[in-house]
Amino acid sequence: MITKLTIEYDGTDFAGWARQPGRRTVQEELERALRTVLGERGHDGSPLSLTVAGRTDSGVHAWGQVASYAHEAVDPLRLNGLLDEDVSVLAAEPAPESFDARLDARSRTYCYRVLARRTRSVFERRRAFWSPGRLDRDVLVACAQEILGTHDFTAFTPAETEHSHFRSRVDSAEWLIDGDMLEFWIEADKFLRHMNRVLVGTMLDVAGGRRKFEEFTSLLDGRPRSHAGQTAPAHGLALARVSYGDR
Repeated sequence: MITKLTIEYDGTDFAGWARQPGRRTVQEELERALRTVLGERGHDGSPLSLTVAGRTDSGVHAWGQVASYAHEAVDPLRLNGLLDEDVSVLAAEPAPESFDARLDARSRTYCYRVLARRTRSVFERRRAFWSPGRLDRDVLVACAQEILGTHDFTAFTPAETEHSHFRSRVDSAEWLIDGDMLEFWIEADKFLRHMNRVLVGTMLDVAGGRRKFEEFTSLLDGRPRSHAGQTAPAHGLALARVSYGDR
């Protein structure tokens, strides 16, 4: 028996998704709630644990994270009664016996939010990166178009990394603009560590006139990390959804 969870969380006070000794993580909080209801072990006798679609870093949010575990489904209201207010189970549903939240994911979609105005926002301070300088919005749109397709994203992940393959297929990438709020939406088959945040940091450099457009396009050919821009802050990023074969 396999259960699929859909989860949202405010990543501000979490040290990311993955369990870490002595630190508060989303995985640890959810597994504690599940074990309170279901016991310490899954139906196969192994310790009850979650497999996640995408491991988010410290400070990164999720609107539609997906995880799976080997046990029966539990009413989300029951689980949420055991969780703090910054994490919520939206759905818990039976899944095929072979379902794996990570391995079966066809693609993942992220959104990075930028508040582009002179004054900061009290209400968006945990959910959007404040960028008070002038940004050429047409340049942002053009940069996003260049990202579409399959590229080598070596320049957009830390030089010291566990990754051995750096090519990803980007199915969609666009900036949606609503007044002062700019949202970068990207869907891909695979994301490297910090990839979205370095992409955004570099695109903001181009839109702010600190880097040429041609420099950005050349980075998609596997240039070193040192050639790209800074890593944008974690709090602007959210895992929006995970797509499977039935999308």
